[in-house]
Amino acid sequence: MHSSSLLEPPPTMEFLVLRARAGSREAFGRLYDEYVDLVYRYVFYRVGTHAQAEDLTSETFLRALRRIGEFHWQGKDFGAWLVTIARNLVADHYKSSRYKLEISTADLLDLGTAVEGPEKELLDSLTNRALFLAVRRLGSEQQECVVLRFLHGLSVAETALIMGKKPGAIKALQHRAVKSLARIMPSDPRTL
Repeated sequence: MHSSSLLEPPPTMEFLVLRARAGSREAFGRLYDEYVDLVYRYVFYRVGTHAQAEDLTSETFLRALRRIGEFHWQGKDFGAWLVTIARNLVADHYKSSRYKLEISTADLLDLGTAVEGPEKELLDSLTNRALFLAVRRLGSEQQECVVLRFLHGLSVAETALIMGKKPGAIKALQHRAVKSLARIMPSDPRTL
């Protein structure tokens, strides 16, 4: 047994993408494992139901598998490409159906709060609800920017790639969104 094989680093994302492009189902499976939570969270925030989010997440990876040959590694995050596919699927979903973007606040607020007493739980819930309602009052581009940057933790560059904008435009959009949220948010969430 070679000790060097025990010390080999795990494959890079670039290596996995290249292997997946070459037809490796195992490599694509590892990419799926790496990015499924990111894609699901993005879709769930946009559609608001677990069943619809699961369907659209599955469709995202199915399309990615069919189009993996179109992805060319240029130092851009593979996850950003997946979220772009998901974003287009969500847009198609709302265009083809007559649904309005509705998000279940109960699902968002039920993210598992620490048990420190009913008062803290209630205040946390009210604060989350106030923030959620404030984000919904932003324009669609500002909403998307806030969700991608803060809920999903994407970088400015990744957000720019997904939204089809330059990084400087994303920074300006984020700045305006945060200023708007500061104006919209009540100083005391109990006043809701």
